Amino acid sequence: MTVRWGLVGASTIGREWVIYAIRASGGCVAAVMSSSADRASAYASENSIDRYYTSITDLLSDDGVDAVYISTTNELHCGQAIAAANAGKHILCEKPLTLTLADAHAMIRAAHENRVVLATNHHLRGASVHMAMRDAVRDGRIGKPLSARVFHAGYLPIHLQGWRLDKPSAGGGAILDLTVHDVDTLRFVLGCDPVEVIAVSQFSGMTSEDMEDAVMGVIKFQNGMIAQFHDGFTTKYAQSGLEIHGTSGSLIGTDVMAQRPIGKVLLRDERGEQQLPTDDRNLYAATVGAFHRAIAGGGLPLASGEDGLWSLATALAVAQSARDGTAVKIETGL
Repeated sequence: MTVRWGLVGASTIGREWVIYAIRASGGCVAAVMSSSADRASAYASENSIDRYYTSITDLLSDDGVDAVYISTTNELHCGQAIAAANAGKHILCEKPLTLTLADAHAMIRAAHENRVVLATNHHLRGASVHMAMRDAVRDGRIGKPLSARVFHAGYLPIHLQGWRLDKPSAGGGAILDLTVHDVDTLRFVLGCDPVEVIAVSQFSGMTSEDMEDAVMGVIKFQNGMIAQFHDGFTTKYAQSGLEIHGTSGSLIGTDVMAQRPIGKVLLRDERGEQQLPTDDRNLYAATVGAFHRAIAGGGLPLASGEDGLWSLATALAVAQSARDGTAVKIETGL
């Protein structure tokens, strides 16, 4: 079956990454919706999309749409996802899934009740470098995992700045934009859930309305592991990375917190250093491909709605810790 997609939001990420991923995975982009008729029309024309709408109701009424990709601003995700579920459409939603745990639970419940797939677009799970790190941890190649470090601070490109820097009501700021990725990647690689966080945020003048433009902190996991993270919009020359350190080895991933498949992973242990085999798979195509298989009953999406709930709950705990100056327990309600 060819999955026919409707795009909820005429977004940059859709244009740069997801439209290609859908088509590369055998899907069809059938329609796009934007509240601006001019933007919807231009976006459809520029991206060879047959139909466009200015109302999500009209998009969801289109019998030629099987699934939707939601990439609007974060405060709109919940209502749009529930409407899509009620219309019987499968849902791939951008992260963060939404802005509150109550809304995330409502989205998950609507998908379950309507028997549609709800996935979170945590695209980093689609990277072969993270799959290689996950396999190495699972296979015991570094012994018992003890600690981790995530470097995910860079410079937010000019064309993406907008609401991420000046619209608190949309869920702007570095924590909801970046920390959610760190949490999900750590959960994916380690196979373990976080239980507590402590964090300090930074306000260096890039954002407005007292939103953080950088954050550092530590996450404690169920197995006793601790993970240090640094996220930010302000560092033009920083390198991204993920390190996992165990009792008998370390995994050193460089340039791995990226949209493009450019990173590499080294395993260091008593035998020396070796590079783990990885490939150049497109992260978004891997995500969409798994989503298509889940729709067809062939497994689960790479990141489910519940996975999106976990990353949101942890990010909200990070934000609370940064505000209050205390360690915060992570509660998901699952």
